[in-house]
Amino acid sequence: MSSNPLRITDTILRDAHQSLLATRMSTGAMLPIAEKLEAVGYHSLEMWGGATFDSAMRFLKENPWERIRVLRKAIPTTKFQMLLRAQNILGYRHYPDDIVEKFVQHAARNGIDIFRVFDALNDTRNMAWAMKCVKESGGHVQASICYTLSPVHDVDSFVSMAKELKEMGADSICVKDMAALCTPYVAYELVKRLKEEVGLPVQFHTHNTSGFGMAALTKAADAGVDVVDTAISAIGGGTAQPPTEPIVATFQGTERDTGLDLTLLSEIAEYFAGIRAQHLPRFETGLKTADIRVLLYQIPGGMLSNLVNQLRQQGAEDRWEEVLAELPRTRKDMGYPPLVTPTSQIVGTQAVLNVLMGERYKIIPQEVKDYCRGLYGRPPAPINPELMALAIGEEEPITCRPADLIEPGFERAKEEIGDLAESEEDVLSYALFPGPAREFLQLRREGKIRPIEEPRIFPVEEPAQAAPTRPVKAAIAPVPERPVRPQPSHSLWKLTYRVRGGR
Repeated sequence: MSSNPLRITDTILRDAHQSLLATRMSTGAMLPIAEKLEAVGYHSLEMWGGATFDSAMRFLKENPWERIRVLRKAIPTTKFQMLLRAQNILGYRHYPDDIVEKFVQHAARNGIDIFRVFDALNDTRNMAWAMKCVKESGGHVQASICYTLSPVHDVDSFVSMAKELKEMGADSICVKDMAALCTPYVAYELVKRLKEEVGLPVQFHTHNTSGFGMAALTKAADAGVDVVDTAISAIGGGTAQPPTEPIVATFQGTERDTGLDLTLLSEIAEYFAGIRAQHLPRFETGLKTADIRVLLYQIPGGMLSNLVNQLRQQGAEDRWEEVLAELPRTRKDMGYPPLVTPTSQIVGTQAVLNVLMGERYKIIPQEVKDYCRGLYGRPPAPINPELMALAIGEEEPITCRPADLIEPGFERAKEEIGDLAESEEDVLSYALFPGPAREFLQLRREGKIRPIEEPRIFPVEEPAQAAPTRPVKAAIAPVPERPVRPQPSHSLWKLTYRVRGGR
């Protein structure tokens, strides 16, 4: 056994299928292979968070909290890891501090060990409360740097941010390269400096969208990275993480030998290949090869698969290239935000509108207006003054932490959902995703929810979605819910996926 093994986090139960298969893998599809996943000896399994919570209720009709409990029984010793969007939790806007606190408490109590905390704007003010809650719940705080390229982002800025995160109580640092932008030699430089100047364990997360993935992980390992994210080959590569098995083989017999068994990994891959072929072809993105244009349009893997899926459903696939060309222009106007949920949806939706409307900023969704108001946090660079004028006129953006303006929300959510909620977990589900949660809880009350252990990917009655015949204005990718504004009459929990009209 190597004295300095490269440790592996496998994303097969979360980011792999979120990136490639629209987050449609159910708990029942995971359980038959759980014993072998437990036997591998992974550093951790990323198996919760991101889009899985919403998708579980909305499409799979299963309780996302139950997923942790059921998998924990089947995989008792391997560390479980989740992706936590800091003050956004798992949603698309900022939530009250009491909701964040209760969510983290319940996640830790159910079996989440490592919380990868990030903010879409790298605004550490938005990360502080979630990190504190994880610490107090006994979890491991993995504070993340959203890696991106722009005139205001470089290695120095990322190292500086990591130092600040260490002072805030981080247990480890994750380089979160969600759009596969980090080239191998930059990965080496960044990891080396983080190890030397910050002194915390470093984990490296990337996607294979650009084709850099394998080389970037290799150079990160050479620089001393502690852990890397990979995905079992059957649902790896492409817009997901680099495949696990080649990384394991690459370091066999070296000082970074992972110690993992390739034969066992191949058996796991064979299982997931069958799952993918049998159940998931209609959720494929169609982007199966490396696309170096990611360096220009910087769309993360999960956004790619969902944007392609949306354009396909709306019959607008022929505008794909125009949208790709518009994305970097829109991002520049908005102050170069890293493209990760929810900013990826905000920028992406505005870019789609700019193309489909035939005029830039003819329609500005409410989410973009609220971004300009500072309700998502502090942009990395100043927003284009012309966009600011169109979006909010003479209004001054806020300068405080956005969540400071949000009233506590748990008791309000509890009152709204009423006796459909049988536990605090149900209230939290409703607080995050009111529509899907209410529908799920009503179906549960009516006895229409199938056992979570049932091996399926999606309900057989879920219809394939054809392209609608609606006007083009309505035929756009859905946008995330707007942040909560400090208005007493505003409903904290209203979830909407439509674009609001006008500028």
